[in-house]
Amino acid sequence: MNNNEIIYPWGHERRYNAYSNYFKKHFGGRVQKLSIDAGFTCPNRDGSKSFGGCTFCNNDAFNPSYCQPSKSITQQLDEGIEFHEWRYKKSCEYLAYFQAYSNTYGPLEKMQRLYSEALSHPKVIGLVIGTRPDCIDSEKLDYLQQLSKDYYITVEYGIESCYDKTLKTINRGHDFQTTVDAIKATAERGLHVGGHLIFGLPGESREEMLAQAQILSDLPLHSLKFHQLQILKGSLMEKDYALHPDKYSFFELDDYIDFVIDFLERLRPDIVVERFAGEVPPRFQVTSAWGLIRNEKIPVLVENRMKQRDTWQGKYF
Repeated sequence: MNNNEIIYPWGHERRYNAYSNYFKKHFGGRVQKLSIDAGFTCPNRDGSKSFGGCTFCNNDAFNPSYCQPSKSITQQLDEGIEFHEWRYKKSCEYLAYFQAYSNTYGPLEKMQRLYSEALSHPKVIGLVIGTRPDCIDSEKLDYLQQLSKDYYITVEYGIESCYDKTLKTINRGHDFQTTVDAIKATAERGLHVGGHLIFGLPGESREEMLAQAQILSDLPLHSLKFHQLQILKGSLMEKDYALHPDKYSFFELDDYIDFVIDFLERLRPDIVVERFAGEVPPRFQVTSAWGLIRNEKIPVLVENRMKQRDTWQGKYF
């Protein structure tokens, strides 16, 4: 099979439905996400459901340095644009990415005020809203549906796992049915729905992790992010790992590449793959089996291995 002669169902020759190609096709050029910390929190941090947050979580590990809730939305956007215009010369339009914690947790009026400020920026053409599936309701979705008539709107849910036993173990504070209901309600309003999944959570077998490809393919998801389990300093999982290291196992890089491909083969081909792995600064890492390899190298490794295996996303869907 000559990969150069193949155009896959997603409209290009890459062997998986790549986010960068989706963006180029949708927007006609490069569009960059700008992370924002708007000062939201989570119901399993403030005592509404629990304290301490999900066991794997330390949001500081993923926040760019310019993201500080003490700064206004506009200031964070301006500083993010300044950084990206230096790094990516072709970026001309941006999506405000409300990333830290649960960005629909709180009164609708707060969301409206913060989102309106972001959308008033002349270079911002839409929003990506990271949140939990138990932090959304009909009123908030109706508001986002109205925004989507004029702007690009994505709601990105932290799925993490499709199994209630795992969600309980990681102190998630809701069951998987809550995730299913939120995804369906969001998609019914014509909104783009993204999801985030962690591979390697304690107690899940390889077969269980792979089975999630079919479970998620049956839902009206538009895009997915994958993240290998990492133990982060300052997280509840760091403490548990120190006490019970035998509960945890971690992917070696070569094994992870093959696992991700096994997952892609079972995944619905129209689901856009945003990311294969997570990356945090070394100062936050308790476990780091992959050395100094950067996150942007992972797609190259995945695609080269897919060529070797003569496979593609959805081959066995």
